[in-house]
Amino acid sequence: MMKKITTAFITISLMALFLGACGNVESGNDKTGEKAGDSEVKTEEATEKMLQMRINGTVVNVSWEENKSVEALVNLCKDSPLEIQMSMYGGFEQVGSLGTDIPRDDVQTTTQAGDIVLYSGNQIVVFYGSNSWSYTRLGHITDQDNEGMAEFLGNGDVTVTISMEARQ
Repeated sequence: MMKKITTAFITISLMALFLGACGNVESGNDKTGEKAGDSEVKTEEATEKMLQMRINGTVVNVSWEENKSVEALVNLCKDSPLEIQMSMYGGFEQVGSLGTDIPRDDVQTTTQAGDIVLYSGNQIVVFYGSNSWSYTRLGHITDQDNEGMAEFLGNGDVTVTISMEARQ
């Protein structure tokens, strides 16, 4: 008798769960709230902000690392853009001060053109050449090759702006 009651209870519970889940689905809508065939509807993802980098005003595509240092960068520029005056150094990198320390997790690294790293916890370095040192990786510029990075960064000091911008 107890076994029949338990089985009945489980069956009824599963049916209620199934029917409850089905009741939340609206015809023609997906989980983002965008109606099928209606490209004008804004989704939550469209308003999500992401970290963006500009070099001398030109937006560059960056694949950012997922670490505490990048999280700290996001916090530094969530209310207003972070502008960093960069200086050429060593013929292979641009270096600029953040003006504050952020978390770091330095490891011996051999960089390549396009790498963005944190040095000493308070300096951003963007490479247009290669170097081997102890850094915390922040990201990599993905839309420039070695020659493009050298052209972008190898002709004098630059200004890097890091900001939070709406994802498009």
